[in-house]
Amino acid sequence: MHTPFTEDLSARAESLGAVAAAREAARRAGIGELYLIGGAVRDLFRGAEPVDIDLAIDGDPQALAGALTSTGAQTRFGTVTAHHGGVRYDIARTRTEHYAHPGALPEVAPAPIEQDLLRRDFAVNAIALGLLGDHAGEVLAAPGALDDLTAQRLSVLHDASFDDDPTRLLRLARYSARLRFEIAPHTRALAERAISRGALETISGSRLGNELRLLASEPDPIAAFTEVEELALPWALDPDLTRRALHALPSDGRRDLLVLAAVFAHRPDLASELDRLGFTAADREAILEAATQASSLAQGLTNARSRSEIARAVGTAGIEAVALASARGDPDQALLWLTELRHLRLEITGTDLIGKGLQQGPAVGQALAAAHEALLDGRAPDREAQLAIALEAAQ
Repeated sequence: MHTPFTEDLSARAESLGAVAAAREAARRAGIGELYLIGGAVRDLFRGAEPVDIDLAIDGDPQALAGALTSTGAQTRFGTVTAHHGGVRYDIARTRTEHYAHPGALPEVAPAPIEQDLLRRDFAVNAIALGLLGDHAGEVLAAPGALDDLTAQRLSVLHDASFDDDPTRLLRLARYSARLRFEIAPHTRALAERAISRGALETISGSRLGNELRLLASEPDPIAAFTEVEELALPWALDPDLTRRALHALPSDGRRDLLVLAAVFAHRPDLASELDRLGFTAADREAILEAATQASSLAQGLTNARSRSEIARAVGTAGIEAVALASARGDPDQALLWLTELRHLRLEITGTDLIGKGLQQGPAVGQALAAAHEALLDGRAPDREAQLAIALEAAQ
């Protein structure tokens, strides 16, 4: 259908090279109907450039992905993700969905765009702009979608939405925080009812973990988890503490892991919970370390009386753990390590010591440790001083 927004949305979409590339690829792949859909249309209406390009087609998503890129594509829950020209494309066939039971993955079947819109999570994401085919240049929307978009409001499309897919509960918090949209009263009531009925228990840990990872990766993860808590979902963080920790985190740290460590701090049996939620081994260890050791690390840093004692207190702890520790205690010691001490490197190696007659073995490591401690404390600023202290320590 034509709407008052059609001309403006079409102009904004046409200004995106990514949309032109998708349309040309669809023509090459013989796709009859192509739609820009979901968050991409929502963001264009809001005057923001979409982060990702969401597309719906009347054919095989793999065919369009192949026409877009030769680097391969990934399929998840019926959606094919492809990257081209620095842009991520999420491509799905227009379809209907049926849930065999609450929390089940949907059973899908091809369907026209009008039915596809009705399967979406929230009304503001149930809007499509035709790029090819009979509806080219038209805006199509589920009932109430354009009103919600104008009112900056989030509402589900039917009363069983959260029962069908409980991950929408976390998405509700994520979108509310990111878009600064209010939650419609009826939708909030449905969310509260689903939570009280144990809807989250009907989905797998990996699906739940994926939503938590998305929340932690938001531009403002503190706002996102504040919304989570307000919905009475079972995750929360201390906003002030987390904000201080994020401020201390260097650019080479992982903001998402720090946020999740703040969320999971003091939870019992955390290792098993992180396994259930499908975290990779590396991410699991970083979150576990920061969540369980930040408090004791903060105490150790507070007690340190020299630069080498600061390094000794940190030991092998990761950046995220030290940043979180900085928010739990005196930040100066942690910040000194994060900004300066961790970057100091000896100008000598074990080979240098062996070349000076030191026997290969534990003594070499002990000598290097003594030189490194002297470097940290400012007593061995150059190679000659480091070599002298190392050889002295080995005697």
